[in-house]
Amino acid sequence: MTASWRGLSRRELFLIFVFWTSLATLASVNRLLDPRGFGFRGISPVGPIALAFIESWIWAALTPFVFWLSSRFSIERSRWVVHIPALLAIGVVISVIVYSGLAETREQFFETAAAHRPTPALFAPLRDIGRFRFVNHYLVFVAVLIAGYARKYFIRDQMRIREASALGARAALLQVQLADARLDALRMQLNPHFLFNTLHAIAALVERDPAGVRRMIARLSELLRLTMDSEAEHEVTLGQELSFLRRYIDIMEVRFQGRLRTSIDAGEETLAAFVPRLILQPIVENALEHGAARATGEGIVAITAHRRDDDLVITVINNGPGVEPAAATGVGLGNTRARLSELYGEAASFTLTSRSEGGAIAEMILPFRTATHA
Repeated sequence: MTASWRGLSRRELFLIFVFWTSLATLASVNRLLDPRGFGFRGISPVGPIALAFIESWIWAALTPFVFWLSSRFSIERSRWVVHIPALLAIGVVISVIVYSGLAETREQFFETAAAHRPTPALFAPLRDIGRFRFVNHYLVFVAVLIAGYARKYFIRDQMRIREASALGARAALLQVQLADARLDALRMQLNPHFLFNTLHAIAALVERDPAGVRRMIARLSELLRLTMDSEAEHEVTLGQELSFLRRYIDIMEVRFQGRLRTSIDAGEETLAAFVPRLILQPIVENALEHGAARATGEGIVAITAHRRDDDLVITVINNGPGVEPAAATGVGLGNTRARLSELYGEAASFTLTSRSEGGAIAEMILPFRTATHA
């Protein structure tokens, strides 16, 4: 919207002109329908109609100025004692000028008997002021002034709404950026923890299984490329997450030297569901360190995923001695809980409990979302 005179847009100026022209048109139609409404002796029939339009267009020209007055003269409590009397005085001056101008126009151009009238007194305008003949125009001025204040406060409220909306959008953006920063920090916290444990496992096998160590280092390099990608999305599909997890399990199988049996059972529809990136590795690592590694005989870790109503349920079961306090409060699981809370709030949950038949079960419940439901 292009700005124009006195802060009004061209559209507003056009609407002001249309409004006053419409009033003049209605007044003219009324006078045409009721000839007694002309009210002036010796005036040609076209006179009242022309005067109606002239009067309306004068006020159309004055309306931007009156609106400007409403923007300059505040009527807040601290200033109304000075500003309101000033506005009333300005209104008197404008009303007298408009009345005098219209009276002179009527007498000079529209009264057919002007030549037979006596010469007007030198101070005729002052006489008219004393008789308050300008009051109608003064009421018009007050009405336009009120409209100006209504416009002023409407525009101010709209600006406040836009500013509040902009601030809300900015706050939401900052909140998203903060959440991303927290998630990145949690993920980067996981990387050293994961790397330290894996390198420790490699060091333990350097002399006993050189070929296995080379295999572990190759898989570790693949995993590090994935974990160190700072621009990656915070969520991936379960299929992608399981692909990463299989590389990690491949490393752990070398470490356990044939004493580890793992299984992954994920329904076909669950593979497209979104899960937090790198969410399963610390859970499986916990199942290995505190479960399968301490099992009598062969260690077992079973990962399952299925859909339950609107949730994705992922479980990791091991056959170790059960849940120990140190396992439940470790870095990996604490990181997992924090990431779930940051991403899903109360819509997600994570529990770690001992099984009655032995071992432990970690259960993670997430909202079931796919690319078509996101």
